[in-house]
Amino acid sequence: MTDEPNEILATVAAAKANEGAGAEKAAAERRERHWQLGKIGLGVGIGSAAVAAAVLFANRDRKG
Repeated sequence: MTDEPNEILATVAAAKANEGAGAEKAAAERRERHWQLGKIGLGVGIGSAAVAAAVLFANRDRKG
């Protein structure tokens, strides 16, 4: 064997380097696509309170 770098080994090393960068990019994309459930829950709670207030207002006895 010679001390010169093998073409196949160089390709494998480049592929491993790209694989690591791809994994970091994929993890960042998963974090960006993750739904913010706390914010959604807050919005649903506020919306439900608004609907409940509208129903109570519509069903109140009108004396006059």
